[in-house]
Amino acid sequence: MSEAHLMLMTKLEELDAYTHTVLHQFPKIERHLLCAELRSTMNQLLRLTVVSWKRKQKTAALFDLDVEIEVCRGLVRKAHRLTYITTHRLDVWMRHVNEIGRIVGAWIKSEAAVKR
Repeated sequence: MSEAHLMLMTKLEELDAYTHTVLHQFPKIERHLLCAELRSTMNQLLRLTVVSWKRKQKTAALFDLDVEIEVCRGLVRKAHRLTYITTHRLDVWMRHVNEIGRIVGAWIKSEAAVKR
């Protein structure tokens, strides 16, 4: 396992744990809607990270991972807009997501540099 991949998996596990904690405090009516979407997005992020690491041609999987990060950002903003989370929780959650986005962006750039 490369150091970058290991760091990304660690950050994703931290985000997953934080997401799990926050989702327990959502209203009961949202447990099968927005909560399910956020859980699914988290699982997809973890899956796409492994796919990106294992594939020989990483670029397509990395772009899929980048798209899923944007979907996650949108769902978190939606939770805040619907007042399911406070502004402080939004900031903390977005800090986690943005850090993962930076790591993935750096990985995409390094893959582009390798292809040249």
